[in-house]
Amino acid sequence: MPLSPLEHDRRYGELDQVVRAYVGQPADDTPDAPGEALTAYLRYTWHTRPWALAVAERQVREYAENPPGRLRLRLGEFYAIPDVGLPEGEVQEWLFTLADHLKRSVEQGEVPPPATPATHWERHARFPELGQFLGGWFSQDMPDEFADHDAAVADYRAATDPRLVARLVGELYELLALDLDESDYALAVGELGMEVDPPAPYTPSGWLAHVADRLAQPIAEYGSSPRAGQE
Repeated sequence: MPLSPLEHDRRYGELDQVVRAYVGQPADDTPDAPGEALTAYLRYTWHTRPWALAVAERQVREYAENPPGRLRLRLGEFYAIPDVGLPEGEVQEWLFTLADHLKRSVEQGEVPPPATPATHWERHARFPELGQFLGGWFSQDMPDEFADHDAAVADYRAATDPRLVARLVGELYELLALDLDESDYALAVGELGMEVDPPAPYTPSGWLAHVADRLAQPIAEYGSSPRAGQE
């Protein structure tokens, strides 16, 4: 029978995080240097969950040493490595390379310095509530659901726990503090799920600043959601 969520996380939870870091990125790690995807995983995890690196090393190495056999494949009791663009025969050696880099990073204290998020995984890991906000309220269906961008923001605020709203405000200010080019802000909001353009006359960063300032105000000054009276 398939693995339970608890058993999956015990055996493969951090392995899954490592592999997901390769979404949209090449598995181009070499024995001498980690690629951009693993560097992004190391950078974020060192600064948020350093204890998880040893777990990742163990799970990656154990999976490489004991790939699922025919019985486990038939029963579904295994973790299926997503396609990372490598031939099947090269995946095992690649996993050993990842495990070696993880081990070296922990044992020698090799910590990537802080940097602007460079991958899809790292952006979502660093700005999780912003991803929820943009992907949930500013998909391509937004113009059909709301009168305008401000109405969508108001609906988010009315529907979301104030503590998560506060977290979003912090993430917005953190993203703005990176002082990126406008093209990089456009890339960031697109990667985080925004499928519509900011309203005129705002640039991507200008609109993010506008949203942060509005949500940082007490709710009485902001106004209520157009849906609030329907609940």
